[in-house]
Amino acid sequence: MPTIIIFFLLLSVLVLVHEGGHFLAAKRAGILVEEFGFGLPPRLFGIKKGETIYSLNLLPFGGFVRLYGEETSVAKDKERAFSHKDKKTRIKILLAGVLMNLVLAVVIFTLAYSFLGIPEKANEVRVVEVLPNSPAWEAGLAADDLILSFEGEKITNNEEFLERVNGALGRPIKLEIGRQENNPCQKEALGGQAEEEKNYSYCQEGKFLAVVVPREAPPEGEGPLGVVISDTKIQFYPFYQMVPKAIYNGFSEAIFWGKEIVMGLVNLVRGTLRGEKVAFDVAGPVGIYQVTGEIAANGFWPLAQFAGVLSVNLAILNVFPFPALDGGRVFFVLSEKFLGPKRRQQIEMWANQIGFLILLLLMILVTINDIQRLGGK
Repeated sequence: MPTIIIFFLLLSVLVLVHEGGHFLAAKRAGILVEEFGFGLPPRLFGIKKGETIYSLNLLPFGGFVRLYGEETSVAKDKERAFSHKDKKTRIKILLAGVLMNLVLAVVIFTLAYSFLGIPEKANEVRVVEVLPNSPAWEAGLAADDLILSFEGEKITNNEEFLERVNGALGRPIKLEIGRQENNPCQKEALGGQAEEEKNYSYCQEGKFLAVVVPREAPPEGEGPLGVVISDTKIQFYPFYQMVPKAIYNGFSEAIFWGKEIVMGLVNLVRGTLRGEKVAFDVAGPVGIYQVTGEIAANGFWPLAQFAGVLSVNLAILNVFPFPALDGGRVFFVLSEKFLGPKRRQQIEMWANQIGFLILLLLMILVTINDIQRLGGK
């Protein structure tokens, strides 16, 4: 399937779920929903079904639900107007989209764990990948090897192994390796010869041993040894055990990404306010389109998990108290006690318009950055 179709399907699901949350919460509260729009105006076309217009708009970067009496007070049908509902009801409606995005993320992660298995600590360190021309590669290590010991001491987790490796940069270290298939001890040496190379492997008393020298200045992203390691393994359980474990891991995954996104935004804002040079890693539609194509090439479940991360991201961004976002609108509802209903509506209307323009400008700037990054500038 072409990337452009996958991208718009992905975007459509996230937007429809978010706006569907507002829509369903408003309907439940008895509010008249005047329009359910995909994309941002101007409108391309719309179909009226019942009392609601379902529209497709020009800018495919979001969506909206337009509620009766949302921006101004109304004189008739007050019981169906958003502005005449109590604060609790209005806040529930405003936050319903955020909640639906979080629910979607948990559902996606739960399904992924159900089908792909549950990662659990294995009390062992396994080599996932060996990078070419690295010390581990020269010594003959391979994917699926187990690192049993470091200088004779048992290794059970990634942190312990990495700490020991980083403490031995530039000097030879001896690792005991476990390999299930193709017993390496049938040969004297698997990598370089001890007399010629500083990275080599050999057998001694039935044990597969590797001598490697961790690099002090390895290439970026490779690490001292040039291996990707993991201390977890994938487990499958009977259905009655698999479901609750998948749900638990689904919630944990959503919480993890929520924390990561919040901390990333906090660090970005903090660095900007301090005048520090911060990495501009925020991706817009073009950047997400590119990543979507790369992940889609790896199959359905990686793409689904990426959608879950985007759903958490959409929820976090919308809850921020910025005008035109759900969090900003909640802020104005809460400020009604101090500003008064009429004054609050006037200030909110202007703030939302300005906020929308700022968000649109940021979208343009991020898109330009995405294009420049793709062009290698």
